[in-house]
Formats: sequence, C-alpha cells, structure tokens
Amino acid sequence: MQKFSGSCPVCGCLEFSERAVLWPELISAWQLSEVEVSYINRQQGFHCKQCFNNLRAMGLAAAIVRNYQFNETLVRFCELHHELKVLEINAAGNLTSFLSKLPLHRLVEYPQFDMLNLNVESNSFDLVVHSDTLEHVPYPERALSECHRVLRSRGRCIFTVPIVIERMTRSRVGLAPSYHGQAGVPAKDQLVHTEFGADTWQTVLNAGFSSCEIFSFEYPAALVMIAIK
Repeated sequence: MQKFSGSCPVCGCLEFSERAVLWPELISAWQLSEVEVSYINRQQGFHCKQCFNNLRAMGLAAAIVRNYQFNETLVRFCELHHELKVLEINAAGNLTSFLSKLPLHRLVEYPQFDMLNLNVESNSFDLVVHSDTLEHVPYPERALSECHRVLRSRGRCIFTVPIVIERMTRSRVGLAPSYHGQAGVPAKDQLVHTEFGADTWQTVLNAGFSSCEIFSFEYPAALVMIAIK
C-alpha cells in the first residue's frame, strides 16, 4: 500500500493532520476488516491544514489537473481555465470554493436536484464532478448515464465513491439501513444504496462511457474514477 507524500494538490500546502472518522455501527454494517477500516479512515480523515480538503478530495483534485495535462495546483488550474464548463453535483469536499471560481461552473445539490433525471441540457458540459455521492443514489448506473448525457463529446466525469477493494459491488437492498455522515444521525440523504467494490468500472462502462480509468492518488485509500464520453 502506498502513502501520499508531497504538497496538497489543491492549494500546495505541506502540512496535514489525521483523525479516525468511522464509528462502530458503520464498521459493523459494512463488515469491514481492520485493514479496510484503516484505509477508509485515512481516506476520510487525513486532511490539509490549509484548505481542509481530505485525502479523497485531494485525489479528486489531482485527477482533474492531471487529466488536463496541468502540473500545478487546482487553485492555479481554476485561475487559468476559464473556458471549462463544469457541473458539480453536490459539494465535492472543500473543492467547491475553488471550482466555483471558474466562470462556467455550476453546482447542483442531490437529492433536491434529481441525479436520475438531470434537468440539464444534453452535450453541454466539459466536466462533471461528484464525490462520494453515487452510493446514495438508488440506481447508480442510471445516474452515471445522465452524467454521460450532459457531457460534450470526449467530456469527462471525474468522481469518487467509497471502494472496498477486496470485494465486488453489492446492493444494500434487503440489508439493514446504513448511513454515512455522522454516527447516530440517520439522515435520509445519507442512506447508502450501494457498496462499491473492485468491479466499479463496470458500472461506468454500462452507463455508456467509452473508457474508465482508475486513478490512484494513494492506494487503496484515494482512488478516483475517470470516465470519458
């Protein structure tokens, strides 16, 4: 397993902190091993002291700039790419404050904005971004097909989902309700419908994308899906 080292790809800071974020009920519901608890805690609890983005969001930022052959921070990327039309579905960690500086950026919130039937014109965006949202959507393949529809030719959907790498994807239909967010707070929009695994790429291709790359910012804690129309 690799460990990220270097500066924050969002803001360039070199200082980080880390804390555990999983709680016993969620660990039990997901039947997580000690190794899985360790890398998921790191994914969600390791964060930059300056911009406060966690490892998951940092991986998403690194994937975005890499896919546009840009070698500086996301902050700098957003200062220079004013032509890029971006749809962000739910705030992607603390990346929104930077992505929103793009003049053609649009943020919509799920579930208030239906991800299964996006009220967005087809072929209208260069980039769709979402982070740890798809697992809360009842039909993730349908949601990704909507992301595909609104993208222009060769557009990208760059996103994260929590991936348990030693398993296959499974639906939680018929299982006890499991919620993300905060311990003891069963918020309806935090209900988990899908536990993603090593075959997550199949959901992407079944949604109509021509390719799917798994970008590893830190394996296995920070994996990012890059889908190209």
